[in-house]
Amino acid sequence: MEYAAQNDYVVLTHDLDFGAILAATQGNKPSVVQIRAANIAPPVIATQIISALRQMQPDLLNGALLTVDVHRTRLRILPLPTRKSEI
Repeated sequence: MEYAAQNDYVVLTHDLDFGAILAATQGNKPSVVQIRAANIAPPVIATQIISALRQMQPDLLNGALLTVDVHRTRLRILPLPTRKSEI
């Protein structure tokens, strides 16, 4: 994550831990694209990922968490808001 942030890379992953790292660290970078699909084969998900990357490029350049699944795409700007614990 540190290397990606220092070099303005975007992390593309199928692992949800990267979003959790961003939330825990309140990081502004790197941007992370999470693929949330059971079948991540390129013929199944590639068109949707490419479309989302093109559409969200300005936000990804500035720091964002982009979640792509077969039904929708969700973008959250970094840093992610912290959740207040209930007492």
